[in-house]
Amino acid sequence: QFVESGGALVQPGGSLRLSCEVSGDLMAYYTFGWFRQAPGKEREGVSCISTSDTYYAESVKGRFTISKHNAENTVYLQMNSLEPDDTAVYYCAGGAFLHHTIRSACNILRQSDDWGQGTQVTVSS
Repeated sequence: QFVESGGALVQPGGSLRLSCEVSGDLMAYYTFGWFRQAPGKEREGVSCISTSDTYYAESVKGRFTISKHNAENTVYLQMNSLEPDDTAVYYCAGGAFLHHTIRSACNILRQSDDWGQGTQVTVSS
């Protein structure tokens, strides 16, 4: 349902744009998010976007921007000023949430058991 792409090896300070292709007619009402998991660490929420709000983890605020293009069925994550600590496999997910704040919805998505293959981001000199 979600196919991630765009990961690569990049030097510290560099930029990448990740893409998440979404299957089905979900763009108009789903909440979507980007999540990452580094070796030996738990999966963490990076950023989420709903129809009216966005959420960013403190560690990426001011550096990452989430967006979605409904006509292209794609959710993007623009990552600037990349740091070695951003190295991880990045995943996207989405769901329909009623009466949830975006932070709550993002946290629920993070706990999902159903993930795609993700895309590897490596930040290293």
